[in-house]
Amino acid sequence: MRTITLPGTDITAPNVVLGMMRIASRSDDQIRQLVGSARDAGIDFFDHADIYGPELHECERRFAQAMQLTASQRDQITLQTKAGIVTDGPYYDFSYDHLVESVNGSLRALRTDYIDILLLHRPDALVEPDEVARAFDDLAAAGKVRHFGVSNHTPRQIDLLRACVRQPIVANQLQLSITHSPIIAQGIAANMDTETQSTTQDGGGIVDYCRLHDITIQAWSPYQAGFFTGPFIDNPEFAELNQLLDGLAARYNVTPTAIATAWITRHPAGMQVVLGTTTPRRVIQAAAGSEIPLTRAEWYALLRAAGHIVP
Repeated sequence: MRTITLPGTDITAPNVVLGMMRIASRSDDQIRQLVGSARDAGIDFFDHADIYGPELHECERRFAQAMQLTASQRDQITLQTKAGIVTDGPYYDFSYDHLVESVNGSLRALRTDYIDILLLHRPDALVEPDEVARAFDDLAAAGKVRHFGVSNHTPRQIDLLRACVRQPIVANQLQLSITHSPIIAQGIAANMDTETQSTTQDGGGIVDYCRLHDITIQAWSPYQAGFFTGPFIDNPEFAELNQLLDGLAARYNVTPTAIATAWITRHPAGMQVVLGTTTPRRVIQAAAGSEIPLTRAEWYALLRAAGHIVP
């Protein structure tokens, strides 16, 4: 497993992490097997959110209940969680009270004294950056949160926060897969006025922005064809892409899932792939792509096979 040092932190993290969004219905044994498979593969970074599960903080509670971590075991892993989405609506709330209340709920649910990284979960159009800054300052001063980041934010939204927030924004969790890759593909087709691929949908080059400002991109839904539209692997709608994935998988003696992982981890931005599976076998398959050194030709061939133009 290839690791990276997250800029702005003292965290050495794997470039493949395990998301815990779907564990609410799993038994304690199943959760332990899932986490154990991840640890065996070199994954010690676990991604949560307060809204994951049928009830608020449910997946965080299930994780803690199943794992029963000692203090030393807790210190050996990285726990990341998110706050800001209110499911009644839904709507978004980056107010001081909501962020502090959410973190306190996550700490209780996870049975821990601190969160390693807190992400703001989708942008709040009514954000008041000074309130976010006050929440971050108080949470950091109390030792409840060590590092802060965002999710699904544009460059200007991050700039607005950074005008008040004193702590580094260390991560931005964004949807990215071979087939859903406008944040990468748009730059390749820049200034081609007849190509929809050239349309900027992320507020102005979020990948380059994150690289310039030492913000680690965390790719969610790395195997989804679109916004929760189903996987592209073994999907007949992506026959050319799957043929190429199969060929590269045979070449590197891994599965197509590993190649799909490697397409993201090959990018020089130092991205992390966020897995959403609850199947230990798939965790192992995905993790095998962590260190695969795809060539430029292979990387661009996958991009073209997914339907993007490379002019």
